Amino acid sequence: MQALCSGYGLIEGPVWDPSRGLLFSDVLFGGVFCLAADGSVSTVMEHRRGIGGMALHVAGGLVVSGRNVSFKPFDGSATQLLLDRDPDAGNVGYNDLTTDAAGRIYVGSLGSSPVFEDGLGPRAGNLWLIDLDGSATIVAEDIQLTNGLGFSPDGRTLYHSDSRRQTVNCYAVAGDGALGPKQTFVKVESGAPDGLVVSADGAVWVALAGGHGVGVFDASGNQRDFIEIPTPMCTSVCFGGAALRDLYIVSGSQGTNSERGGAVYRVTTEVAGLPVAPARVAIPS
Repeated sequence: MQALCSGYGLIEGPVWDPSRGLLFSDVLFGGVFCLAADGSVSTVMEHRRGIGGMALHVAGGLVVSGRNVSFKPFDGSATQLLLDRDPDAGNVGYNDLTTDAAGRIYVGSLGSSPVFEDGLGPRAGNLWLIDLDGSATIVAEDIQLTNGLGFSPDGRTLYHSDSRRQTVNCYAVAGDGALGPKQTFVKVESGAPDGLVVSADGAVWVALAGGHGVGVFDASGNQRDFIEIPTPMCTSVCFGGAALRDLYIVSGSQGTNSERGGAVYRVTTEVAGLPVAPARVAIPS
C-alpha cells in the first residue's frame, strides 16, 4: 500500500487514462486533477465542484457529473451539456457514472444532495442511460443514494451501489442497453458501498465509505478479501497501470484531522482490472 498524494476534501470519480495517468475529482473544493506516473499532480480542469463520476470520451475530453452531465474537452473549449437536472421532477443532479463496451453512459440521478445542504432530506433518485444518439431514458428507479457502477466481464450484468441502503444491486443488461429487474448482489455490513470496479475474473471491488477500505466480492456475492486504508472514508476505486494491476483507492476527509485529508493510495493486485471503454455518445453541436 502506497500513499501517493493527499490534500483534498473528497476525492471521487477516478479514471485511468493510459496517456496521462490517474484522473480524479475533488467534490468539495472543485477541480479535476491528474496523477502522473512520476508522482506529479497537475490540474486538468478548475473550479467545478460536485463531480462524482467521470469517463473518458473519444472526442478528447471527459464526461463529468454533478449538477448535470456534461462533456468537457481537454483543450479547454466550450463545455457541452449532455443531460440536465430537473429539480421539479425530483432530480437535483447526478453522481457516479460508467460506460458500456459500446460507449453508452449509465449515470445515477440524485433526489437530494448527499454532500451540499439543499434542505430536501434523503430522497431517492433513478438510473439513466444516455444512448449513442444522445437520447436519455430512465432504466432503473428508486435508488436511495446512487453510487458506483460497473459491468461484468461479459457485459451482461451491471453492478450498482445504493449507499443509503448499504446494498450493491445488479441488473441483467439487454443488447440495447435496457436493464432487467433490480436484484440484490450483496448487502454490506460495515460501511456504505460507494464507488466500484470489476476485475477480469468477475470479482467486484467495492469502496466502503466509513468502512476503512475496499471489499472484494466474487461473482456469487461472497466476500473473498478486504483491503484496508489508513482513513475511514474510502470513496472509490480504479484499476490502472500498463497491465491494469494497480488498484488506485481514493478517500475523503471525514474521520481525519483535516478538511483536506483526502488521499490517493495504490496497491498491486494479482488479477487485472477490466478496461472501461470511452464514451461515444453524440456531442451536441
